[in-house]
Amino acid sequence: MLDKIPLKEAWTGLADCEQCAIRKSALFAGLRLEDFGTIHDPIVQTALCAGETLYHAGEHSPHLFTLRRGLIKLVRYLPDGSQRIVRLIRPTDVTGLETLLGKPYEHHAVAMQDSELCRLPADTVNRLSRENPTLHRELLNRWQQALAEADQWLTDLSTGAARQRIARLILRLTPSDSPPRCQLFSREEIGAILGITTETASRIIADLRRQGILEAIGPNRYQVDTAALANLSDGP
Repeated sequence: MLDKIPLKEAWTGLADCEQCAIRKSALFAGLRLEDFGTIHDPIVQTALCAGETLYHAGEHSPHLFTLRRGLIKLVRYLPDGSQRIVRLIRPTDVTGLETLLGKPYEHHAVAMQDSELCRLPADTVNRLSRENPTLHRELLNRWQQALAEADQWLTDLSTGAARQRIARLILRLTPSDSPPRCQLFSREEIGAILGITTETASRIIADLRRQGILEAIGPNRYQVDTAALANLSDGP
């Protein structure tokens, strides 16, 4: 599904953008009204079903994306054909920032859940960044956030026992709502994120359910005992 939205309408909320990550993430919050007179490329809203690919590693494209709803995995495939999920893109995150430097995408981006995104023209973002210091600072902030996320991913999800890593992953995926609830995904994908076998992921999730730390409330959806998970994440 493709739906072209003029950038001014998205920024001002005149389009169907009440929940749009473009506004909430403040990527374009620093735009001035006069900036819109030079913008001719529209934002394109697009939807992906779970399992569909947004872009492939090595592709050259003039677009970056901001996620409105859902979950996107960034994947690298190993020589043996297995996948390693190197980062998750969550609502309000921006992906494809490398296109601002004219570089190809570094990963395969695949929807883990039904997702909605806005496709942004890199040339327009680059030009506005040069002309608008506020947007330029926000883009630098996005680069810094991506680096910080990669560092935290390496620290939290690639070290420690498998049980600790699963606890940390679930905590990262649990919004600060009350009661805390989490939408998980396949055990294969959990294994690909954490570098553990599918069998190990299945066994630990089953243990957490038996202990009442995860309470099933729907398909792969759980109410979460965050205090218990926090204790587990620290480990013995």
